[in-house]
Amino acid sequence: MLEIRDIHVYYGDMQALRGVSMEVREGEVVALVGANGAGKTTTLRTISGLLRPRQGEVRFLGRPIHTLPAHAIVDLGISHVPEGRGLFPMMTVEENLLLGAHLPRVRSERRRMLEQEIYPMFPRLKERAGQLAGTLSGGEQQMVAIARGLMSRPKLLILDEPSLGLAPVIVKEMFNIIRRVREAGVTVMIVEQNVMQTLQLADRAYVVENGEVVLSGESRALLEDEHIKRAYLGM
Repeated sequence: MLEIRDIHVYYGDMQALRGVSMEVREGEVVALVGANGAGKTTTLRTISGLLRPRQGEVRFLGRPIHTLPAHAIVDLGISHVPEGRGLFPMMTVEENLLLGAHLPRVRSERRRMLEQEIYPMFPRLKERAGQLAGTLSGGEQQMVAIARGLMSRPKLLILDEPSLGLAPVIVKEMFNIIRRVREAGVTVMIVEQNVMQTLQLADRAYVVENGEVVLSGESRALLEDEHIKRAYLGM
């Protein structure tokens, strides 16, 4: 579904990614793990068109997308839920959700999607539909962010740190939501500091350090890798 081929990405003169290559297959959950500043978020921002690689390419469903503007990439079927959620705090939950269905291909059915797909998956959001998004708990705000991403009916959902700042019991609920999203037929790419739970959830993973992929493979195998245990699992 997604191919990243030897991308080099810069912020001004500072190189953030060096020859990163990876792929995501349809139906998978693929994780990017690594320390803060390793290049994980930069990778996601490059996929979704917020950054342009100076070298290399990104292909989605067989076509190059690394030169397209972000809104065109969303229209092709990639939805990016950013770190920090990016909600509009003075708008209601439902208004935030409806904004996710602004694309012409989904706008006409956004009410049906909301009632038949989103609210059944996120019943708490139906209860909070008229509440200002800024007054929700952290976990509820993250649910709004993920649900808003799903309102564009993506083929690939990109999640950047969905459990950041959440209590452990809410983190568990968040990972259960991601499982349900995958069961609904959406492919998922996730960046997450909670390495243990992420590798237990994902099919495959890439380890990013200093802007490079240093390790990749099946998630279950990576859980047994000595470098992963020492560097990320505290073992």
